[in-house]
Amino acid sequence: MNHGDSQEIPIDQLRLGQYVELDLKWFEHPFAFSHFKLRTQGQIDTLRGLGLRAVRINSQLGEEPGNPPTEAPPTARSVPAPLAAGTPGPSPVMQAKRALIEQMKARREQAQRVENAFVNAVKLIRDIEKDLYRRPQETVQQAQKLIQQIADSILNAPELAIQVMGDKLGGEEQYFHSLNVTVLSIMMARDLKLPLELAGMLGIGALLHDVGRKEVPDKILLKTEAWTQAERHFYERHCQFGVDIAQRLNLSPTVISIIREHHELFDGSGFPAQLKGEAISPLARIVVVANYYDELCNPLLLADALTPHEALSLMFAKLRGKFDPLLLQTLIRCLGVYPPGTIVQLSNGAIGLVLTVNTRKPMKPTIMVFDAAIPKEDAMVLDMDHETEFNIAKAIRPNQVPRDVYNYLSPRKRISYYFDASTAQREVER
Repeated sequence: MNHGDSQEIPIDQLRLGQYVELDLKWFEHPFAFSHFKLRTQGQIDTLRGLGLRAVRINSQLGEEPGNPPTEAPPTARSVPAPLAAGTPGPSPVMQAKRALIEQMKARREQAQRVENAFVNAVKLIRDIEKDLYRRPQETVQQAQKLIQQIADSILNAPELAIQVMGDKLGGEEQYFHSLNVTVLSIMMARDLKLPLELAGMLGIGALLHDVGRKEVPDKILLKTEAWTQAERHFYERHCQFGVDIAQRLNLSPTVISIIREHHELFDGSGFPAQLKGEAISPLARIVVVANYYDELCNPLLLADALTPHEALSLMFAKLRGKFDPLLLQTLIRCLGVYPPGTIVQLSNGAIGLVLTVNTRKPMKPTIMVFDAAIPKEDAMVLDMDHETEFNIAKAIRPNQVPRDVYNYLSPRKRISYYFDASTAQREVER
């Protein structure tokens, strides 16, 4: 039987390098995908154990007979050998698929735990900003406690997993920016191996970097048309307003410098003082990079938003002179080329959404993959660190994917990040 470039062959004619297209439902076989290239004899043995008489192969996607695959065989996901006839117990197919489903269930539970922690942090920031004038001393202590918890978790975690958050988190969008900049800044501090004391001051400065915006009228902050020169000048004063507030709160000179300089750019094109290069304080330069990235991803007008991949690409390709080169490289190294929230196409043609990046292995994120045969609530989540048969081929803009794929993946309109501190907590509790 022929289907375009596909042809059906007897099961005993399977060879390494052939590209198999299984006509089975996802839960009827132990593999991550129904279409894949045969890399190991174990895969062939497993296919024979499924009881199939014939299998469809795609000659265009397979390798020439006699040319063995050049890639190393996958070892991360073992597939049980077929059970002998009459042996009691679950079939090997169900054993392997059940293990994969359990892994995905654990990842979903982890994602929900991280999202709950993010929501709680956002609510704390809301309370901090609302009480800053009414109970300044107590509120600063509350902010310092939150930053200490975040810094301890990020700096002490054996591995740091940064995860993209969902959109519907209680209408607290105005507080997301402060938390995003804080998490990104401390994540960079981890990569730079800053001591905890410096990371703590960095975190307070990042959390309160925009505190001066409280003195800017909403008619300026929320204006969607271009500002007049007078409006822009007034907006740029928010840096000095922030310094005035920070001094009244008796914050340290290091924190105050972050608040003053978080819009200064390395090439001198920033504001309010057009500082250049190393005239900008070191910790402020970290916040500048994190702040600029988040504003590209989450502008006031969502129609102007860049995807995380586009934002990093723009900063590196066209705007790199505006940032400390070491710190821009640090952000890219931490988030990877495909940051959480990016829609990607895999080398096997599948489309997915990057959910989590491990800062130790930023090129190997976890991805939720579109598969019409699997309900959305049970969507396949792949850890690319365990996949040797395919990789990420390219990033895709959300408006370039079919509507059914878009609805399934539900890419975030606003990009917010948080981290899994549970590993760090377990280490502390031992």
